[in-house]
Amino acid sequence: MGEKRMIRAARQLLVSLLAFASALVWLPDHAVANEGDGTVHAGPITTGSTHTGSGNTAPATEPSAGHVAASDQKATQTIEALNAPLYSPFTERYLLDEVKNLRQAVADVRVETTKMVTDRELEVADKALLYATDTVTYFFYLIAGASTLLVLVGWNSLREIKERATAMANDEILRITNSYESRLEKLERELHHKSRHIAATQEEIELTNEIHSLWLKASQESSPQNKIAIYDQILSLRPDDIEAITYKADAALLLGQAQWAMSLANRALAMDADNSHALYQRACAYAESGQVDEALRDLATAIGQADALREQAALDSSFSKLTELDAFQALVTPHGVDRQS
Repeated sequence: MGEKRMIRAARQLLVSLLAFASALVWLPDHAVANEGDGTVHAGPITTGSTHTGSGNTAPATEPSAGHVAASDQKATQTIEALNAPLYSPFTERYLLDEVKNLRQAVADVRVETTKMVTDRELEVADKALLYATDTVTYFFYLIAGASTLLVLVGWNSLREIKERATAMANDEILRITNSYESRLEKLERELHHKSRHIAATQEEIELTNEIHSLWLKASQESSPQNKIAIYDQILSLRPDDIEAITYKADAALLLGQAQWAMSLANRALAMDADNSHALYQRACAYAESGQVDEALRDLATAIGQADALREQAALDSSFSKLTELDAFQALVTPHGVDRQS
């Protein structure tokens, strides 16, 4: 609020200076220039400040908005009507004094504002210090009252309170200790279980990797004997591997061991009665052994579970003795294809 008043006073002061300067320079010249016409143009000069002998300027009253606007308009008209520059030593000196006074007023306002802020901060600090002092005093009063009460109650009551507090603390510590012990035991059991599970998983991964490498090795072998040896290694690692048993039966058929292949196929079907590959291998063994009905039965079951075996059976040499049979042709001929063609 003080800054707004200062700015308004400075503005009014500048307007007054301009009006005064224009009156000093322009009015006498204008009056002399118009003496021949018999007219004299002069008007009242209104200023919003009172000049004292010391050069300080202070507003007499707070000007209204209408008064300020009228003063601005008069000053503007006066400035626009000037015909000669305002180069006068007296005017320049006067303006310099007014500017100096204005700067001094700004400095005074700044000092006053700083002083007010400092006073407010000191007041807040005093209040905070007083509040802290009162708080500490009341706290000591409270301690003194509690000590007096304990003295009045007596040393026996103090001893009982101490014993009860010690017993309660011991009971609480025991309860917390038991709780943490039970939690630690449970956590330890879970850690052991997870450790065993992780170890079993690692062993299973290693076993799977080893079996996978054996399968890759078997796929690269061309000799049935070497394949059977690799399949035996796989079965030694995983005895219930049905796929290894059926592939071993296939290798036995390549060696002409139909009975051995049939035994391996029966072993695989004992583990999984619906395994189409095992049924197909047993059908091949039956066909090479001359058991036509059993061969056709197993082949039909295998093709019913995996239609891709239909084309394989048509090209398999194990069924060479059955190619002339209509039942075999009906099995290996795709649906919708004329067998006569």
